[in-house]
Amino acid sequence: MQCDFERASDYVPAALDATKWDALKPLYEALAARPVNSPDELERLILDRSELDAATSEAAAVLYINMTCHTDDEATTKAYLDFVENVQPKLKEVGFELDKKVAQSPHAGALDTKRYEVLLRDTRVGVELFRPENIPIETDLAKLEQEYQSICGQMTVTFRGEEKTLPQMARYQEETDRPTREEAWKLVAERRLKDREKVETLFDSMVQKRHESAKNAGFDNYRDYMFKAKRRFDYTPESCHAFAEGVEKVCVPALRRLNAERKKALRIDVLKPWDLAVDVKGRPPLRPFETADDLVEKSKRVFRRLDPGLAEMFESLCGGGCLDLDSRKGKAPGGYQQNRDRMRTPFIFMNAAGVQRDVETMMHEAGHAFHSILCRRDPLLAYRAEIPLEFAEVASMSMEVATHDMLDEFYTNKEDAQRAVRVHLEQLASIMPWIATIDQFQHWMYTHPSHTREGRKAMWLELNDRFGPAVEWTGLEQYLEVSWQRQLHLFGAPFYYIEYGIAQLGALQLWLNFRKDRSRAIGAYKRALALGGSRPLPELFEAAELRFDMGPGMIKSLWAEVESELKRLPV
Repeated sequence: MQCDFERASDYVPAALDATKWDALKPLYEALAARPVNSPDELERLILDRSELDAATSEAAAVLYINMTCHTDDEATTKAYLDFVENVQPKLKEVGFELDKKVAQSPHAGALDTKRYEVLLRDTRVGVELFRPENIPIETDLAKLEQEYQSICGQMTVTFRGEEKTLPQMARYQEETDRPTREEAWKLVAERRLKDREKVETLFDSMVQKRHESAKNAGFDNYRDYMFKAKRRFDYTPESCHAFAEGVEKVCVPALRRLNAERKKALRIDVLKPWDLAVDVKGRPPLRPFETADDLVEKSKRVFRRLDPGLAEMFESLCGGGCLDLDSRKGKAPGGYQQNRDRMRTPFIFMNAAGVQRDVETMMHEAGHAFHSILCRRDPLLAYRAEIPLEFAEVASMSMEVATHDMLDEFYTNKEDAQRAVRVHLEQLASIMPWIATIDQFQHWMYTHPSHTREGRKAMWLELNDRFGPAVEWTGLEQYLEVSWQRQLHLFGAPFYYIEYGIAQLGALQLWLNFRKDRSRAIGAYKRALALGGSRPLPELFEAAELRFDMGPGMIKSLWAEVESELKRLPV
């Protein structure tokens, strides 16, 4: 990919092998020892350090990408773990020394306030939270996350004589034949249940290690520690509880009303978990594409219609080692967009199985890639790679809704395109409660670090009663009890979930703006993304012409618009 930026530093050798500490050590030590006698010298230190950090960040990203693409390959796993065990701990130590050098410099106050406000604020928090005794704990947690990825990557089932990955099984939940759906659902649920004990043990260890790290940093619990570590300056745990209450009052009744309508339309006595994705009119499942190449080509056409600039960015990802989309045995679950910070090119990973949800995932991860590309001219890694997640997810979720009118590129008739839009909007009624569930689950677990497995199960079931769909689980209770284990954020990105809810509210605002004035909305979207993480969170929302508001009032007003659109669309 041809990059349209100039580097502000030539400190790092082009051929540096940033996977090896022996190669990195002299460069970092030279920075730590460098005299800083003026604001200009401090700024040069920041820029040189940023370029070196970009090289190490990219090395870690490439190793992670290789590991998740091939969890069954011993060499890629070993390379990743070697970096986690032997390089990352040393990077954290020297990083702390450099952070102190910047944060405590008498020249910091003379730097351009607007340019360096966020960097200095975040750096000072990092210095405040750093504890050397937490470095081995963080290494252990990274290894446990890799173990979870490996467990999930090996999960396959044999369905009617063919071995399938669990993502590949998702398409059978849309089959009109109910026994087929039930058979497929139970097969997947039983396979997950097989590793229940292994995953429970792994997670028990994660909870205790995270609590220990919080105590080391002077916090009573990991929840409060993470709110500061994640730089949540603009909202509090109480804000999260208010969000959950708003979802409970607005979205949960809507979800259960849709469930009741579904049960009636399907003419069944009870709604089971395998009845949630099938078309209520008995129409064949939506099949928007056949292969990953087909998904890419149709996505190109969508973005060409949406905006020429976004289309150019998407097409730059194709054919350049930036995409791994197919589901296969040995591949980690889920989807993500990963920055490669020195070359400044994004990578998109997903498990496509040919269902409409894959189209939404493609739009979502493309939005992250647009964010990466639009802000890559910034010489500071912090502003390219440490974008507030609450806004980073606006970039991605906005693409899911902004492309509604272009979904006919995936379908040969208007009816199927409208079905796809309706499915997505109806899914919001379940996504918002799920976000509240995962977030509230984490609040409880980490403010009750001595909880037992039975206590954890009881809380999970209580949250399902509060936020879950109107589904009958009689005879399936053992599967419901462990359904939290499929949420990979709980294992690899603790407390990363409320961001999706905040961002969904932002994305819906952009959707409304887009319907009023497409050109203006897309222009504001691109301008805001180009800021990266250089401004505080509320200012990023403002740049996109959105309000940063996660309260019940915002949820209620936006949901009224979703309901209005659902009434307009045919069932």
